[in-house]
Amino acid sequence: MEFVTLNNGVEMPILGYGVYQVEPGECERCVLDAIEVGYRSIDTAQAYHNEEGVGAAVAKCGVARDQLFLTTKVWISNGGYEKAKASIEESLRKLKSDYIDLMLIHQPFNDYYGTYRAMEEAYREGKLRAIGVSNFYPDRLVDLCQFVEITPAVNQVGTHPFLQQGAAHEIMKKYGVQHESWGPFAEGKKGMFSNPVIQEIGGKYGKSAAQTILRFLIQSDVVVIPKSTHQARMAENFDVFDFSLSEADMEAIRGLDEGTSAFLSHQDPATVEFLTSLH
Repeated sequence: MEFVTLNNGVEMPILGYGVYQVEPGECERCVLDAIEVGYRSIDTAQAYHNEEGVGAAVAKCGVARDQLFLTTKVWISNGGYEKAKASIEESLRKLKSDYIDLMLIHQPFNDYYGTYRAMEEAYREGKLRAIGVSNFYPDRLVDLCQFVEITPAVNQVGTHPFLQQGAAHEIMKKYGVQHESWGPFAEGKKGMFSNPVIQEIGGKYGKSAAQTILRFLIQSDVVVIPKSTHQARMAENFDVFDFSLSEADMEAIRGLDEGTSAFLSHQDPATVEFLTSLH
């Protein structure tokens, strides 16, 4: 496993396992499978409604807690200092842990400054080892960085070969914020897995399209958290540390960047109305 060192010195695996859209009843089994494969970083969120499954797996897996890296996120409806503070305690309870390795603000809406103050407080109390944000576009990230006491350690944004977030990546580097990708495969949209450029490059190394995509992002200094409910696919996604893409291959994949999301835009009013209505 390779690691990145966050801006507060905490080491985070560059490859983790994400449980977005994993059914609560299936989450424990999936996380146990992932840990058995070798994953040590698990990414969940209050809005996924499966923190308890992650916590149950952590309690049963037999791996020491300090060998695992747990990420969760404060949802919009828990925004503001008081609600966020209570939700952090609830996440700790559900995850069956005295601390969370990384807590993020899930979306840049509601009183996220109040949320961040609650996270800074929990960080100082040792309940959170690192704090950061998710889905913060460069303008929102800069604004936050200018006025908080603890610079976010991570910004988790949609990032994949068709949306590489180059400009956002440079802003993150400027402020010492680690770039993390959600949806590294864009859920296979736009023919991601059958893309001829990705397939041809992967073929040269005897690797699948998925492995090639993960390797590209890792070599771009982006943390990745692919999700699968199948252990064989989990193992395939984990097997990306025995090869490196050439600079020519990296450049070829960079050429696939379309600069637009395959999912949604946080600057679209209808999207914002939808997200802020969820609980």
